[in-house]
Amino acid sequence: MAIPVVDLSRFTNGTEAEKKAFVQELGKAYEEVGFVAVKNHGIPDELIAALYEYVQQFFSLPLEKKLHYEIEGLAGQRGYTSFGREHAKGSEAPDLKEFFQYGQTVEDDDPIESEYPDNVHVPEIPPFDKTLFSAYRHFEKSGYALLQAISLYLGLDEDYFKPHLHNGNSILRAIHYPPITHEPKSAIRAEQHEDINLITLLVGASADGLQILTKQGDWVNVTSLPEQIVVNVGDMLQRLTNNKLRSTTHRVVNPARELWHTSRFSMPFFMHPRSEMSLACLPSCIDAAHPKAYPDATAGEYLDERLREIGLKK
Repeated sequence: MAIPVVDLSRFTNGTEAEKKAFVQELGKAYEEVGFVAVKNHGIPDELIAALYEYVQQFFSLPLEKKLHYEIEGLAGQRGYTSFGREHAKGSEAPDLKEFFQYGQTVEDDDPIESEYPDNVHVPEIPPFDKTLFSAYRHFEKSGYALLQAISLYLGLDEDYFKPHLHNGNSILRAIHYPPITHEPKSAIRAEQHEDINLITLLVGASADGLQILTKQGDWVNVTSLPEQIVVNVGDMLQRLTNNKLRSTTHRVVNPARELWHTSRFSMPFFMHPRSEMSLACLPSCIDAAHPKAYPDATAGEYLDERLREIGLKK
């Protein structure tokens, strides 16, 4: 399936007409599909290449070394999470992956710093931390531009999300799906799920496997060109917009048998707001045909609930 492609530079550097057209293209795609491919996204190719290089070096470390970076009590929010620890909401089967998470670095005197655990440093790979930090900042910038466009589509002020995203709780996750070494119980590497956050930015995975569930109930492969990133709506944005924008169900499937010996790497950036942001449905998205679908909750309360559901938090 060719998902809709949008050019972010039309919003960030375009004329007023191009900006308005981008807002409509993006909003329509998120209402109808929930996923878009974004070109001219502002994340340098050389940074993405460096990120993949160091991520592959990390996952190549012996398991006993990686386990040094799995910190008890962090619910997987920073550092390493070992193979099979996470499962999709509603599924008991563990996902066939291990991952490393990197979070917000507060650089001002914002008291929210006390909410965030420290990032986990990996001295075996000296450039890893600096590269993760740089990638995190680039993802934040691109994600914020997309949320500005979404704000305009929803009839909100362009900077509606700005106070909620300053030092927000976003997560950069590096995922490794190891080679398949014996007949798997399932054709699924990561069970069907929806993302928790506002939007997810995904730089091109190292192998195919991502599928989305269409409105017609069909699973279709999602592909994007190397210079594009895939960006999808998460549950927080769906909740805020009272289902106007769709959080699309997606999964990762196993490769063909002849590719079982290969690893798959993936790098999603989960854009989260500050914990105190209200996710109460926007009044403009509620009417007689679309009654309020969700109880009020803050982003922090909702995240806590979902981390328990997927097995990362007890």
